Amino acid sequence: MTYTDEEICTHFGEDPQIYNGAISPPIYQTSLFAFRNFKEFIDAQKLERENYVYSRGVNPTVNILEKKLAALEKGEKCKCFSSGMGAISAVFFTLLNSGDHVVLINNIYGPTTQLINYLSKFNITYSFVDHHLTDIHEVIKDNTKLIYVESPGTMLMKVVDLQAITQLAKTKGIITAIDNTWSTPIFQKPLTLGFDLSIHSLTKYIGGHSDVIGGAVVGNHALVDEIFEYGYQLNGAVLGAHDAFLINRGLRTLPLRLKQHQKNALKVIDYLSSKQEIANIYHPSLVKEDYPFLEKQMKGYSGLLSFELRNAHFESVSRFIDALSLFEIGVSWGGYESLVTAPVKDDNEEQLIENGISPGLIRLSIGLEGAELQINDLEQAFHQIK
Repeated sequence: MTYTDEEICTHFGEDPQIYNGAISPPIYQTSLFAFRNFKEFIDAQKLERENYVYSRGVNPTVNILEKKLAALEKGEKCKCFSSGMGAISAVFFTLLNSGDHVVLINNIYGPTTQLINYLSKFNITYSFVDHHLTDIHEVIKDNTKLIYVESPGTMLMKVVDLQAITQLAKTKGIITAIDNTWSTPIFQKPLTLGFDLSIHSLTKYIGGHSDVIGGAVVGNHALVDEIFEYGYQLNGAVLGAHDAFLINRGLRTLPLRLKQHQKNALKVIDYLSSKQEIANIYHPSLVKEDYPFLEKQMKGYSGLLSFELRNAHFESVSRFIDALSLFEIGVSWGGYESLVTAPVKDDNEEQLIENGISPGLIRLSIGLEGAELQINDLEQAFHQIK
């Protein structure tokens, strides 16, 4: 049976009759599960990744969330974690061995890059490829085990041809993984384009309310089960039942929220395009004509974007951000609220330039307040810095 994304987000994996008719599944806030006899307990332990024995393994509330996310991504299995970095760490910990090589493609989330740098102590190396894929053939080595991608990428929102990557990887027997947090499975389904694993920070759009932290890995049964056995159970980045309940609650409105995030963001982009103070704006909607694969690859655009102030530095970026009142200053994104941040600090402008990032770059997470309020706030900030 084929389910729509809306059906999956609202009802998939749930059965009110199991919960005494409760329309909202209960929170199984328990550390362990008791058994009627010792033989039943021993049998359950033999398949602990499938049976409810101890909530560090499987929990009914978390299980509902995992079923929904696997169905949304059109994957066979999902495992949830206590954070996005918990999910990423489990993938690296499970799949990589000493001597392996990783190819990173596009602008990668900072802590992920820090993690792969740290793994050099275990003789794991990596190469970086920008969003242009012409160089990927040159960096792939005989010991390349994993290709890890973000698209759209962190900060600059650049996109890459996901199907072209997976086609190349399959010819060489390389595992492919993508951080799909920006788009969510509503707007992008990388597994249908050949990726082995799709990774999420559930903290962002899927949770949607800035009140919970979580992560997920989705893929085929064998690969996710291996990650479950080693990277998950041995590292212990367990998603609690209450957090899973909150993420499930956020998931119910994800399709509606994403439509509004997109609508607001596109209006804000139209406004920003008229500002002489801005040198560049970064959002996939602005480059879709240049990348024909995007029509097949992405079904929509979320509300995360960035722009460059002209001739800017730390002081001018600080003045602009401090002038905003609706946009709160903070990390993360994808919640109901509008947020602003920037990569520039008072001591890293040269480093940013070396990495191809303007010191004047500012990132906006466009929330649900409405484009008129968001534009008015940006306008008064531009007025104040003139």
